[in-house]
Amino acid sequence: MQQALREFVHDAGLGPRLRDARVFRAWREAAGEALGRHARAVRFQGGELCVEVSSAAHRAELEMTGEGLRRAANARLGEERIRRITFQSRR
Repeated sequence: MQQALREFVHDAGLGPRLRDARVFRAWREAAGEALGRHARAVRFQGGELCVEVSSAAHRAELEMTGEGLRRAANARLGEERIRRITFQSRR
């Protein structure tokens, strides 16, 4: 059964998406519930995680604490997948 599932994931090309889903989950865990209400990871590409924030104040706060959050998320992943975090205002 596990082998069939692995083959399906591989054949369907879902492997990268599943690995990226782990990045988003690690970010949510690192950011926590309170911060998570104001900052949401929206894209992960080439080691860069793009986080959308609800206000300029939250963006300023995150730009100061972002490196610590990046390290915390990578610790949850068990590897250095997130090399950079960028923050953008919610549209």
